[in-house]
Amino acid sequence: MILYLSLACFFLLLAVVAFCMFFDQAVFTRRGTIYRIKTKEKKVAITFDDGPSPVWTPLILDELKKARVKATFFMVGHHVQKYPEVARRVAEEGHSIGNHGYAHSVILYYTPAEIEEEIKYTEHVIREITGRTTRIFRPPKAWVSPLIKKKIKEMGYKVVLWSLNSKDWVMFHNRTMVNFLVSRIKGGDIILFHDSGSVLSLEGGDRSQTVQAITFLVEKLRDKGFQIVPLEELIDA
Repeated sequence: MILYLSLACFFLLLAVVAFCMFFDQAVFTRRGTIYRIKTKEKKVAITFDDGPSPVWTPLILDELKKARVKATFFMVGHHVQKYPEVARRVAEEGHSIGNHGYAHSVILYYTPAEIEEEIKYTEHVIREITGRTTRIFRPPKAWVSPLIKKKIKEMGYKVVLWSLNSKDWVMFHNRTMVNFLVSRIKGGDIILFHDSGSVLSLEGGDRSQTVQAITFLVEKLRDKGFQIVPLEELIDA
């Protein structure tokens, strides 16, 4: 009996991992959010979640600078406080900044008062350290209820998800990631990457494949006639 239970748990865990690797849970919560812009222009946005990281964010910024691309970084408030010099560099180099909550907590069951406190405190932290005031919010792991979406919008924020998920936390090879994205790209797409974290932790991880993917992705997109723009510019378009 114990053996059967152990096997059942193993296969359940395997199923969950496979689901996370090959299916994007954001499709369940896209309603009422910005996840793709309807446009005939060949413009797309690249976004990064969970940073800043003292290791990976600077390397990603180096690659973006070499590629002459501006991206959008959805920052975790706790990481902004912990690595202020990295957060300031993101702002100083002209990239957009988004609010990703203070502690990367899943907000699915937050009350309106709790989400207001979370967003406002993170907003304060970002403004104090980078000088930027942001009005775009991305819920951690995309889990957000209709009630909380309504509250966030009432606070003057846009709720932003994504249309293309690189799944870079799975550690696919950078060319595999890029080929997957380029084969599906359309004007108005919002692409998700990460500049911190791993499957089991919010910080650290190995984002080396993400770093290596940037130049390759930019080259492929430009070859196909796409322009990479900051998220706000894509939304305004």
